[in-house]
Amino acid sequence: MNTQQDKFPLQGVRGLEVCLTPALIPLYKVEDYIVVIIDIFRATTSISYGIENGAEAIIPVSEVEECAAYREKGFDYLLAAERNGEVVAGFDFGNSPFAYTPEKVAGKTVVLTTTNGTHALHLSRNAKKIVIGSFLNLTALCNWLKTQHDNILLVCSGWKNNFNLEDTLFAGAVVEQLKADGYKLDDPAIAANDLFQLGKNDISEYLKKTSHGERLKKLGIEKDIAFCLQIDLTTAIPVLEGEKLVKL
Repeated sequence: MNTQQDKFPLQGVRGLEVCLTPALIPLYKVEDYIVVIIDIFRATTSISYGIENGAEAIIPVSEVEECAAYREKGFDYLLAAERNGEVVAGFDFGNSPFAYTPEKVAGKTVVLTTTNGTHALHLSRNAKKIVIGSFLNLTALCNWLKTQHDNILLVCSGWKNNFNLEDTLFAGAVVEQLKADGYKLDDPAIAANDLFQLGKNDISEYLKKTSHGERLKKLGIEKDIAFCLQIDLTTAIPVLEGEKLVKL
């Protein structure tokens, strides 16, 4: 089966590509890429904020049961579980960035499972390296990516394997900062950047139309949406080392 990597046969030409949903990850030979996981509302925003605020590590797991199992292991970990935008009953918190303040997470390890972001991460585990992207660490992330010599795949977590606007717009923001550096863009990267051009003058206003934003509003957490769209609030880049996300 041909993969997306087959499009870039030239030696020395780095590919900058966008995977629009986790359902498309099997089309990519992820071991040939640095993968950036994107889940703007709210997992990768909360992870970025938590690592910036001194969390020792964040352990992403796919299932609620895996998260709960850490309680039986006797570790002094905080357990965070979210499904369909809400905290799962019996857990310390979900994936609201306001739960990842220094007072709550500094020096702590958090075990996290979410509807979309941790799912996308686990499907990408064979990548050369996995880092976490959000508007909060946009410029720091892009500056680091520019120093790397590998192909880059921006993985949009979407919503339950479907496309969403906010992750794709963020991918376009990354493309905007990197596209002058000689990368070979694929069509989804070009489309994401075009989307960013439409929304960049007022990202919050543009993303008011998103379906996930509507879901979060119905849960009464509009403040989370506003927080997630702050640009360059942090400089930390979470990177996956073994099973743990830690500060790069």
